Amino acid sequence: MESYLIDGSCVTDGSYTQNFEQWQAQENSFLWLDINFENDLIGAQKILESFGIHPLASEDAFRDRHPPKIEFFEDFCFIIYRGIRATASELRFEHLQLAFFIGERYLITVHRGSSIGIDTIRKNIFQSSKTRPRLKHDDGISNALTPMGLALNIMHSSSSVYLERILTFDNELSDIEDEMAASGSDELLSKLTAYKSQLVKLRRVFNYHRGITETLVASGEVESFIPIASYVHTINDLHERFDRLFTLSQMHYDICGDLMDGYLSISSHRLNETMRVLTVITAIFIPLGFLAGLYGMNFEYMPELQFRYSYFFLLGTMLTLAAGLLFLFRRKKWL
Repeated sequence: MESYLIDGSCVTDGSYTQNFEQWQAQENSFLWLDINFENDLIGAQKILESFGIHPLASEDAFRDRHPPKIEFFEDFCFIIYRGIRATASELRFEHLQLAFFIGERYLITVHRGSSIGIDTIRKNIFQSSKTRPRLKHDDGISNALTPMGLALNIMHSSSSVYLERILTFDNELSDIEDEMAASGSDELLSKLTAYKSQLVKLRRVFNYHRGITETLVASGEVESFIPIASYVHTINDLHERFDRLFTLSQMHYDICGDLMDGYLSISSHRLNETMRVLTVITAIFIPLGFLAGLYGMNFEYMPELQFRYSYFFLLGTMLTLAAGLLFLFRRKKWL
């Protein structure tokens, strides 16, 4: 567990007990507790109990998987966010559940394992110092000195990772589109199927996150212990980002579907062309096979067998019949 006491522009990075005592004594400060309960679930639960966190909210925070949501309690705001533990190739993300407990003078982040969003904010906001690091003022992060502002920027940080990967995938999808048009293959079809599966999951996550920001904006119309109006621009910016991510994931999903449909249509057309040629060949050889079978029967009395030139007449008939059928099929544009 990491503990930070933020007072004005100064941040104290120390033990939880020490920072908690100073936080109680300093009314103008707020406390940020970053709890990674991967190795100490019981201790994390006790800390939430000491802050008076509702048992149902605490239970949701420690679940292995829970849909993102936002809920307002009497003295704190509870948000479950789908953060990022690590990124893999292409559109693969290793997600983690990140819970925010946002009070008037405290922020508690609860998660299992490392979080890219939290690690990035910690790196960008705090300078390296063993005793009293200070906030950097040129980092481009607004409202970082309040619990709600810090929570919003953690979400904004992870959304940047999502957006970067989605935009990179845009270029890759364009290359796949060109390759599919030039020479499609079952390998590309399998890759597009996997992409569609990933995009469906991401689209669902972004839709949940849009709901969180929409609720935050709507909550500004009622009295709350958190002055939402102070963060309206930050929340709107975050909402627009999630909305863009949702739109991009939907667009890429549709493009993958169109590419798959196009490849399957082309494959079906090629198969139809092949079957048409085979059908024409079969239609030509059926009458030829009939004639060959007819005169291949071992009857003793067949009038044509005694004719000296019957073999040549039969071959001529067969060639004429084949040529006539070919001419007919070409005229009907079957070949």
